[in-house]
Amino acid sequence: MNTSSPDVAPTSTMAIVQRTLTPRQRGMRRFLKNKLALFGIVTIALFLLFCFVGPLLYPTDQVHTDLRSTMLPPGSPGHPLGTDDVGYDILGRLMVGGQVSILIGLAAGVLATVIGTLWGAIAGYVGGIVDTVMMRIVDAGIAIPATFLLLILSAVLRPSVPLMICVIGLVSWLVPARLVRAESISLKSREYVLALRAMGGSHSRAVLKHVVPNTVGTIVVNATFQVADAILLVAYISFLGMGLQKPATDWGAMLTSGMTYTYAGAWWLIFPAGFCIVLTVCAFNSIGDGLRDFFDVKGRAA
Repeated sequence: MNTSSPDVAPTSTMAIVQRTLTPRQRGMRRFLKNKLALFGIVTIALFLLFCFVGPLLYPTDQVHTDLRSTMLPPGSPGHPLGTDDVGYDILGRLMVGGQVSILIGLAAGVLATVIGTLWGAIAGYVGGIVDTVMMRIVDAGIAIPATFLLLILSAVLRPSVPLMICVIGLVSWLVPARLVRAESISLKSREYVLALRAMGGSHSRAVLKHVVPNTVGTIVVNATFQVADAILLVAYISFLGMGLQKPATDWGAMLTSGMTYTYAGAWWLIFPAGFCIVLTVCAFNSIGDGLRDFFDVKGRAA
């Protein structure tokens, strides 16, 4: 009489399949099972098409004002989402503003990640007084609100896209520096690093060839969050009126312009830009969560 459970064979088969998969394949399976991460990728892809390809299919004049077509509601002829207080087409302005917001967010996020990775890797690998001094600088930087620094710099300097990329990148590298430092402290005592040093390899080679590559999971996941935070920072300072000056714009600046007409019922000046900011930030955060599953070295079941 066969008393074995019918679930034993399928379970054994799944275990065999799990053992035959490489770590990257298991990570990809976990990533593909994360519906929010897939939604984030599709959303970002659609926003990139909307912002960078959309203006080619739906060209609008975002430089010259048209006072004869101001404050038109959505659905007006030639203006699917209406116009603003100086006659700019809202749909076209969303595309142009999205270019600026996404470009600054991506560039500033990458810059912050690169600086933070190198800073944290060097601090954790070298240790001692060097680590102490470098991390006290990080602690001092974290204690100062990034928005406060951005507002001061925006008031002193004329805002531009390259300047905002540099400024946001230079105030956002502190968190990745702490994360990478923690990883490098554990990595510097690994056998392959010790073997490299025993063979006469330099400290810079150990950091660049072993420490940094082995923290790639932490770096990539944090980079997605850095991009989302950078987009929010652009929106913050633009909403406070310290961002790019017209005719240039971004989604935060569109919110600022729309707030003037909140009580006039011009909802189309606020909700489209706000919706784009929220959806883009959530998409990048969802991708970050999915990448965390992908780089999960503990080998959770896929």
